[in-house]
Amino acid sequence: MSNSINKVILVGNVGEEMRFHEFNDENCIFRFSLATSDYYKDKTTGAKKSITEWHTVVCKNRLAEFCNKYLTKGDKVFVEGKIKTRKWGDPDQIKYTTEIITEQIQILSSKKSKSEKNSISESFDEDDNDLSF
Repeated sequence: MSNSINKVILVGNVGEEMRFHEFNDENCIFRFSLATSDYYKDKTTGAKKSITEWHTVVCKNRLAEFCNKYLTKGDKVFVEGKIKTRKWGDPDQIKYTTEIITEQIQILSSKKSKSEKNSISESFDEDDNDLSF
């Protein structure tokens, strides 16, 4: 019996690095960086400080198309998915990367104009059959 869960929930801001790749008529991928920040109080100075963590988020197929069309740098988004580590490279020098494979995304606030923002669905789930506009 296996009792394990691989579930990630992040709320953060979309970074500058966004890439969309189409492989054929049915498969595509959208990768972007997501910044999340933690805040703490410095014990010596009492000043509020922040630590920003950058995550690589991967969306596939219809979710990738949605993100490619509507996400912009600076948007605040809710991402739900799972962690996946993959490796590549020569046997002499193997490289690893850890990514968040997205199952659901919600745009919480957008940098797009009000008219553009009102015309989009602000939530998309990979299991949805159709996009809502």
